[in-house]
Amino acid sequence: MNIFRLIADLMHLASIIILLLKIYKTKSAAGISFKTQLLYVVVFCTRYLDIFTNFVSLYNTIMKIFFISTAIYIVYLMKFKYQATWQPSLDTFKIEFLVIPAAILALIFNHKFTFMEILWAFSIYLESVAILPQLFQLQRTGEAESITSHYLFALGGYRALYIFNWIYRYFAEGVFDWIAITAGIVQTLLYSDFLYLYIVKVVRGYQKLPI
Repeated sequence: MNIFRLIADLMHLASIIILLLKIYKTKSAAGISFKTQLLYVVVFCTRYLDIFTNFVSLYNTIMKIFFISTAIYIVYLMKFKYQATWQPSLDTFKIEFLVIPAAILALIFNHKFTFMEILWAFSIYLESVAILPQLFQLQRTGEAESITSHYLFALGGYRALYIFNWIYRYFAEGVFDWIAITAGIVQTLLYSDFLYLYIVKVVRGYQKLPI
């Protein structure tokens, strides 16, 4: 554990809490990509299967349970409780173009050709592009609610800080995970345009964020 990972984890937690507050406050899932949230369910379930076999720490276990349970809960809210407010006509990104390449990459590029390691690599690759349906939906609408923007900023900040976490671990611990670092850089680049516009919005005090 280091300061970069701790702050990154807190930003990740914040992004999920912001999203849940948005849904409950507005009683609506408008503006949220169901496909992105479904991909996060797949990401967390495949990454944290070791929750039953590998105990690292209480902190680690609690975080795994939180991410899996909240991801599933958000999908439940969007699919059932607030289904009428979801916008499938805007959420049209074909996620098979993300899932299939991630699976192929995981089979070819992994740390060890075992079931758990392949699933871990798959979750890393998939997470790096899981936000694309959400960004695609925002691009189609041309704007985002402030609270949705806060959610995306926290999520982008979490990934950017994890790059610093890996840099720190390389110099402090001699650990270099090229899969996590490469995927993290790709994911951060996908957020870069949004993060720039978000900062411009905050500086200028705009009510709407152009995409």
